[in-house]
Amino acid sequence: MLFIGTGKGDITAFFKGTGLLGYGLPTHYALDVETPLYARAFVFEQLDKSRKVCMVNCELGFITPSLKQGVLAYLQKNYPELQYDTENLLLSAQHTHCGPSGFSYHVIYNMSTPGFHKGVYDKVVSGITEAILEAEKNKKKGKIHIGKSTFSPDIPVSFNRTVDAYNLNPEVKKYSHETRHLAVDREMTLLHFISESGEPMGSINWFAVHTSNLPNTFFKLCSDNKGFAATYLEESFTKDNPSYVAAFAQGACGDVSARVKYNAKLPTARGKWEGFFPDDLKSSKFNGNLQFEKAKEIIDSSIQEIKNETIDSISMFLDFGNINIDPKFTNGETGCVTSPSCMGISFLEGSIMDGPGLPTFLGAVARRIARATRHKELKRALKEGGDYARFIERKNKAQAVKDIGAATGERKFLGNFDAGKIPLPSFSDEMILNIKKMAKQGGFDSLNPWAPQVLTLQILQLGSVAICSLPFEITTVASWRLKKTLEEALKPKGIDDVILAPYANEYNGYITTYEEYQLQLYEGGHNVFGQYSLNALQQKYTELANEFCKPEISRSPENGVHPEIFTEEEIKKQTFFSSKRINKMKVE
Repeated sequence: MLFIGTGKGDITAFFKGTGLLGYGLPTHYALDVETPLYARAFVFEQLDKSRKVCMVNCELGFITPSLKQGVLAYLQKNYPELQYDTENLLLSAQHTHCGPSGFSYHVIYNMSTPGFHKGVYDKVVSGITEAILEAEKNKKKGKIHIGKSTFSPDIPVSFNRTVDAYNLNPEVKKYSHETRHLAVDREMTLLHFISESGEPMGSINWFAVHTSNLPNTFFKLCSDNKGFAATYLEESFTKDNPSYVAAFAQGACGDVSARVKYNAKLPTARGKWEGFFPDDLKSSKFNGNLQFEKAKEIIDSSIQEIKNETIDSISMFLDFGNINIDPKFTNGETGCVTSPSCMGISFLEGSIMDGPGLPTFLGAVARRIARATRHKELKRALKEGGDYARFIERKNKAQAVKDIGAATGERKFLGNFDAGKIPLPSFSDEMILNIKKMAKQGGFDSLNPWAPQVLTLQILQLGSVAICSLPFEITTVASWRLKKTLEEALKPKGIDDVILAPYANEYNGYITTYEEYQLQLYEGGHNVFGQYSLNALQQKYTELANEFCKPEISRSPENGVHPEIFTEEEIKKQTFFSSKRINKMKVE
């Protein structure tokens, strides 16, 4: 038996004309609200109150360091008795592509807003804290049950959007484009919370499918398929418990889409299978209903109570752009490293299935410039030697075949250009225009990287279950490899089930396998720390898991690494400004 609390907070940060986060396009903005957006919080505390953890799932594109810092600052100032810190609070997102943007301190994630928007930030932070405080208030004795179920192959719920990259992995069965719905993890894992008196209190499940049924031509805030699923499940418990809280969290969806069929008469692929929906909202509700039905099936089946009642947590800050990888995690290959984050041009061009980005002709121009820049860097490295040469060697070893569009860790575009000096005309693309405007007002002046390099690895223990956070989107096979690593490392801790929680605490791109990276599709282009990122993640999570298996008094996860800090002046310089499109709309 544990103390368990559930709560919901409203994070519907609607400011007409501000950008939506997910597709990264300045032409994708909010004109209205289709559904409210919520943060759903779950608190778990031992009966002796010696240990407590909290997990929050938010209807957002992803979590940024600014959000977690803001939530912790508020709780520690106003409710110090709750004793929340980086280690025992996990924030995650279900990855809707129709949620608000503008809440990041790292400038690159605000470019579609455009800029940091304090109104958005304050609404999201207050909604998350509201959910946590409600969960604390509602705590009562209860138990956790766990269940799993796999979608049958004929259910059109998820599809591998880059099956060619998937097929490069040596351990997988090869699938065609017609059978790519099998090249995904079709299993849902669900935790159900039941009070001492038998009352259903809430649930959280993890399942891998992009929350992107709604395309970049949908101009309303909306929680998309997972939000509809959560609403349907909560409504189904109205008679038993009107305050039942259901979170549909994300699984390993880095290469998994709900959008499956292309129609040349329509701008993007649609959801469902044969007889696809031309109406995107219907497609979203259809997919959400499939997830709801699977969750209800698990709850209604004879799911098992988790073993033991231990609550525990551990976390570690990590400079992900500076990891030297032990050969035992690279099949004996030596000299494998990560480098500061770099977004590939294939990423900036967007995903064929889930939405285009940079126009094709600009992508071609950008590639030529990026390759020329790399050639100049190599020539300079040979001439200068020293630290510069060592850094260029490291970057090329890590990034390898990637054509670098934005070196967000080095604060450069196309390899070597400051934000205000991108050799692409402002009139060619609105994003280019926004970047140059932001540069003029000093939004790129900070010495901090444009995207976070310091990221959190975190493990929450709920009895025999370990929830392991990921500040990334991870592909199907990469998740299988990482999960196997964690299962082995956490076995001495009494862990039977490892759950990966993506989009958690921070965000900086994708994790693919080494093999998938070589193809440099959208996912490989957004694997920002390079081709050995998964190997680095396996190594560092093994180190953290080994610490976690020690008695609490003997652990030492502190490594001297801490998140980037932004001053008020730096944030002010990248605050909201109107783009030409928003000006036309007469924003209210």
